Amino acid sequence: MTTSSDAPSRRELNKAATRQSIVFAAVGLARERGLGEFTVEDIADAAGVSRRTFFNYFSSAEEAIAAPTFGFLDAALEGFRGRPEGEPLLDSAIEVLLALADNEFIEPMAESFLISHGHETVTRYQLQAFDECSDKIVTAIREREGNALDAIYVHALAGCVMSCGKAALEVWLAERGGDLSPSSLERLRELLISSFAHLRTGFAVH
Repeated sequence: MTTSSDAPSRRELNKAATRQSIVFAAVGLARERGLGEFTVEDIADAAGVSRRTFFNYFSSAEEAIAAPTFGFLDAALEGFRGRPEGEPLLDSAIEVLLALADNEFIEPMAESFLISHGHETVTRYQLQAFDECSDKIVTAIREREGNALDAIYVHALAGCVMSCGKAALEVWLAERGGDLSPSSLERLRELLISSFAHLRTGFAVH
C-alpha cells in the first residue's frame, strides 16, 4: 500500500516530466531527421528547456535517445521485485514482460532500439543499460532468495535473462525492420516471451 510519505513529491514529478519531455524530443528528432542531424540545442528547444537543463539530465543526445531502454529495464526490475515470494524466477520474469509489453514502455524502447541500430554511441548506452540491469537483477534475486542460490547460478541466470531480451529485439528487428505498428509490437512481445520460454526449458529442441 502506498502512503503519503511514499508518494513522489511535486518536485520529483516535475523532474520526471522534464526528463520525459527531453527524451520524447530527442527520439522525435532522431525519427524525423536521423541521428547526427541535430544538436543538443535542437533537443532543448523542442523540449522547451534550456541547454543547461538538458545537461542536468543527460550527458549527450545519444544518451537521451537510449533512455527508453533504461526506462523499460528499470520498470521490469521494479515489477520483478513485486512478484510473489516462492514464484519460480523465470515465471516472474515472464509475467513482468507480459505486463510491460501491454503498456507504454515497450513502444518507446522498441523505437529507441530501431533508431540506434548501427549507431555505435547509442548502442553503447543501450548495452550499458542491459549490463546495469543484469547487476540489479543479481541484487534483486539476492533480496528475494537470500543466499539460498549459488552465486554462479544467480549471475548466469541474470546474464541469460538479459541475453534473451536482446535476442528477441534483434530477431524482431530482422523480421520487421522499422515497423512500429501494433501488430509488429505484438510480435516483439511474442518473441520476448518465447525467448524466456526457451530459457525455462533449457533450450530443449522439440
